[in-house]
Amino acid sequence: MTINKTATRLLKRLGVVTLGVAVIGALAWALWPAPVNVSSATVLRGPFSETVSEEGRTRLRDTWNVSAPIAGYLQRVMLEVGDTVTEGDILFRLEPSPAPALDARSRQQAEDNLQAAQAKWQATQANLETARADRRFAEAEYQRYRQLHERNLVSTAELEHRQNLRDRQRALENSAASSVEVARFEVEAARAMLDIASGQRSEPNDIAELAIRAPVSGLVLTRHRCCEGSVAAGEPILELGRPADIEVQVDLLSMDAVRLRPGMAVRLSGWGGDVLQGEIRRVEPAGFTRISALGVDEQRVPVIVDFSAGSDPAALGLGVGFRIDAEFLIWEDDDVLQIPTSALFRHQGDWAVFVIEEGRAVRRSLDIGRRQGMITQVLSGLAEGESVINHPGEQVADGTRVTAGE
Repeated sequence: MTINKTATRLLKRLGVVTLGVAVIGALAWALWPAPVNVSSATVLRGPFSETVSEEGRTRLRDTWNVSAPIAGYLQRVMLEVGDTVTEGDILFRLEPSPAPALDARSRQQAEDNLQAAQAKWQATQANLETARADRRFAEAEYQRYRQLHERNLVSTAELEHRQNLRDRQRALENSAASSVEVARFEVEAARAMLDIASGQRSEPNDIAELAIRAPVSGLVLTRHRCCEGSVAAGEPILELGRPADIEVQVDLLSMDAVRLRPGMAVRLSGWGGDVLQGEIRRVEPAGFTRISALGVDEQRVPVIVDFSAGSDPAALGLGVGFRIDAEFLIWEDDDVLQIPTSALFRHQGDWAVFVIEEGRAVRRSLDIGRRQGMITQVLSGLAEGESVINHPGEQVADGTRVTAGE
C-alpha cells in the first residue's frame, strides 16, 4: 500500500517536470530569432564597360546664310526647303526698288521743276544760236584779215588778234552746246518724276536685275523669305547646308565631360533606326548653364560627335535637329570581377558588403573600382562565386542568420 502511494507521487512529479521542460522549450523556440529573408547576388567575373549616356541633337558643321547684298526689290524665291542646289546656281534675283509715292505737294513741285527746266533749256538753245552766229562772224573776219595779210595790208599782230577772237567764239559755242545738253538732261529728269506712277515698278525689259548665286552645293535648309517685296541690305533670304556635314552635339554635365577625350568611341541609337557608330571629334573648352526639369542649375559642356567612316546619315533619313541618344564608351574590359551596386554600403568610412557564409551575414570590407549603373567593379575583398546580400536592411547585421533567395 505504501509502495503504491510513493510511485504515484513520483509519477506526478515527473509529469510536472516534463511539462515545465516542454513549456520552457516552447518559450525558447518562440523567442529564438528567425533567419532574415534576404535577396542575394553572386560575385561574377565577365565583361564590364563604363559609359556615359545623354540625349543629343544632329546639326550641320557648317551652314551658309545667303542674304541680300543691297537694298532692293526681291523677286519671288522659287526654291523650297529641301531642294538641291549646285554651286553657281541662281538662288534669287534683286531689282531696283519701285519709285516712291508722290503726294499732292510733291507732285506740284515736280511739275514746277519741269517747267523751270524746260524754260532753262530754251534759254540755253537761244544762247547756243547766239554763240554760233558770233563764231561764224569771227571766222569770216579771220579769213578776210588773212587775205589782207597775204597782200601785206595788215600787220601780223592784227591777224593774230582776229584768230584769237575766232578761237574764243568757238569755245563759247562749245560751252553753249554743253549747257543745252545739261538743260535737256534736267528736263528729262524732271519729266521722269511725273511720268513714273507712284509705287509702280519699271517695265521688265528696263529692269537691271542682280542675280544672287549659290556659294556651295547642298540643300536649302531654311527659306526666310519666299514672296516678292522690298528687302533691306543684309536681310537673310536662304540658309544652305551640305548633308554630308551632319554631326551630333551632346550637352554633357561638366563632371562627365572632363572624362572624355577626342577619338573615344560613341554608340548612337534612339533615332528610329539601327545603332550607328561614331567618335568624339571635339570637347568644347567652354560650358554653359542650363536649368534642369527640376529647376536645378547645371553646367553643361557641348561635345561634338562625328559619324564613323562609311556611314551616310543623310541617306538613312537623319536630318538637322533630329533627336539621338549617345553612349560614350569611357572604359571596358572582358574580365572584371563585379557585383551589384545595391549590395554596397559605407562602414567606418570604407565600402563594405555582407557575404553569406554558412547561413549567416558576415560583414566584409572591400576595394571598388569603376561603376556603371547598377554594376560596380571589385578590386579586392571578394572572390568569384561568393554570395552577397542585395539591399541589406536594418535587420541585417554582422552574424545575423539569413535565408537567401536569388
